[in-house]
Amino acid sequence: MAFTKTTEAASHYDHLEKMSVSELLVHINSEDKKVPKAVEKALPQITKLSEAVSEKLKNGGRLFYIGAGTSGRLGIVDASECPPTFGVPHGLVVGLMAGGDAAMRKAVEFAEDSHHQGWNDLQEHQISDKDVVIGIAASGTTPYVIGALKHCNENGIITGCITCNEGSPLATTAQLPVEVVVGPEFVTGSSRMKAGTAQKLVLNMISTAAMIQLGRVKGNKMVDMQLSNNKLLDRGTRMIMEALAVSEEKAKQLLDTHKSVRNAINAYKNA
Repeated sequence: MAFTKTTEAASHYDHLEKMSVSELLVHINSEDKKVPKAVEKALPQITKLSEAVSEKLKNGGRLFYIGAGTSGRLGIVDASECPPTFGVPHGLVVGLMAGGDAAMRKAVEFAEDSHHQGWNDLQEHQISDKDVVIGIAASGTTPYVIGALKHCNENGIITGCITCNEGSPLATTAQLPVEVVVGPEFVTGSSRMKAGTAQKLVLNMISTAAMIQLGRVKGNKMVDMQLSNNKLLDRGTRMIMEALAVSEEKAKQLLDTHKSVRNAINAYKNA
C-alpha cells in the first residue's frame, strides 16, 4: 500500500478567511469530533503498546517519549505530569524533543532533520533494553524520531510510535505502532489540531494505564499525588475523609503528619 500523508491533504473547507468566528468554531468542532472515533479504531494497537510499557515499568525500566515540534512538546507534557499526578520519581517517564528544552517555547530550525541526534539524546540518559521508547510524529516521517527508533531496534530496545498517517516510515520502523488516522486538518497541514489532539488522547491512555498497573491509583483516586498547592491539599483531605469516615480536622491532621493520602490512610488503619 502506497504511503499517503493524510495529515497534509487539503482541508475539506476553503475560503476560511471569509467565515465568521462562529462559523470557524462550528467547523473546527465538527472536525474535532472525528478524533475520538479514530482513536477507538486504534485501540488494539494502543493496548499492545500500553501492555509493553506497563511490563517494562513493572520490571524497573523507564518510558521515553521522543518527538519534534508539537509531537515532542506533547510527550514532554505527559512525562512532566506523571510525578505530580502519581507520585513517581522524575526520570521514570522522560520526554525528549528535537532541539532540546529550548524548543519547548521556540522552534529550533532543522533540529528534526537529523537522523542521529535522537539516538544521541537517548544515550545521554543511558538508555538500555530495560526501557521502552515511543516515537511521536504526526507525519510519521520525522528523521529525528525514525533514526532514534532504528538505533533502539538495533540495540534490543522495545519501540512504539504514535502517528496519524497509515503505513508511514515511522510505523514500519516501530515494533508496536499506533496509527490514529484523523484525516485532513481544518487548516491544511496544521497537525497541531486534530493530530495533536489524537496524540494527547493516546498519551493520556498509555501513561494512565501504566500508572494504574503500577499501583499508583487506589479505587479511582490519585492517592500518591504530590501535595503541591492548596487545591491538592483540599482534594487529599476529602479523600481521607471519605476513605476513613473521619472529620475534616482529623483528615488534615493525618495528611500533615504523613504527607501523602496513601500513607495517611494506611497509618490510620494500622494504628
